[in-house]
Amino acid sequence: MSMPTIRHVRAFTVRGGGADYHDQAAGHWIDDHIATPMSKYPEYRESRQSFGLNVLGTLVVEIEASDGTVGFSVTTGGEIGCWIVEKHLARFLEGAKVTDIEKLWDQMYNATLFYGRKGIVLNTISGVDLALWDLLAKVRKEPVHALLGGPVRDELSFYATGARPDLAKEMGFIGGKMPLHHSPAEREAGLRKNLDMLADMRSKVGDDFWLMLDCWMSLDVEYATRLATAARNESGLKWIEEALPPDDYWGYAELRRNVPRGMLVTTGEHEATRWGFRLLLEMECCDILQPDVGWCGGITELIKISSMADARGKLMVPHGSSVYSYHFVITRHNSPFAEFLMMSPKADEVVPMFNPQLLDEPVPVNGRMKASALDAPGFGVRLNPDIGLHRPYPR
Repeated sequence: MSMPTIRHVRAFTVRGGGADYHDQAAGHWIDDHIATPMSKYPEYRESRQSFGLNVLGTLVVEIEASDGTVGFSVTTGGEIGCWIVEKHLARFLEGAKVTDIEKLWDQMYNATLFYGRKGIVLNTISGVDLALWDLLAKVRKEPVHALLGGPVRDELSFYATGARPDLAKEMGFIGGKMPLHHSPAEREAGLRKNLDMLADMRSKVGDDFWLMLDCWMSLDVEYATRLATAARNESGLKWIEEALPPDDYWGYAELRRNVPRGMLVTTGEHEATRWGFRLLLEMECCDILQPDVGWCGGITELIKISSMADARGKLMVPHGSSVYSYHFVITRHNSPFAEFLMMSPKADEVVPMFNPQLLDEPVPVNGRMKASALDAPGFGVRLNPDIGLHRPYPR
């Protein structure tokens, strides 16, 4: 049977949760006084939405093959991403064979170098790449993980990211990662509040449960070192995550040298491509890489990042991105567990991460997920027909 070609590419945007998971209603834990690079300004301290973290919306990419098969993906990028797909990237995709994923990635990346390399352009390329993997796997009637070499374990283990690690422990997760609430702009009183919050949670979860802090690029080296040292000594913090701006490779290298022995430094959520992660690895910036497959360049680039990390004996635990990372993690020895982002408003129940945009999205049960939960063709999820897709740049 001849391999289908790509007939048409479509890009849509949608609002309200889903892939742009910061686009939540009021009262959600993910928007409650969380430290950010904008926390130096008091008017933008209480809410991340106040400075525009939710402005992009979700990008939905659909790729239709000549045999009628449709692959799709969701990531962040909204209307800007739609423009890039429809006005620029479609020319490389339409007419190509569905197997030409590596060639198409290279063409999209090199054609956008003059205005891309990271950020929204790489989010968009990631979305296209994920849709291509979904399409090829559906054409072959296999799950994406089969195209990646197949599972190396029978199930996935998860830690939970959210405001309530104590509840995450009750739900069977192996650890809980809390958002940091107070930034250096809140001075010593804020530092003490951070440490007290962590100590309170340690008293609730006991000594053997992993506790981690997500600092979301909000700190400097001096503050991060003090926080990590005190949090390790007082509360047994397992790792400090994304403490510094993503371009401060020198600061990350210094922080990793400074933290207490046994403390892990992790980062990479807002890094992109093999070249960005090469810097993190060669400069010894961290212990665990955390690329987001919807932002770093897609599965095609994640394979390269993981191989570099594996060659250096580093773990790679992708930033929570639901099925788009699960299919990868279960095929890699240096990705021994996965992140689950608690998207219920109070972080008190397990709900699908990309709800309401995706249907059939599997979730952990008692902090675990059987490999068989990922055995449907493609990434195994469907677009919810009830959500309002908008195609701003139809061709």
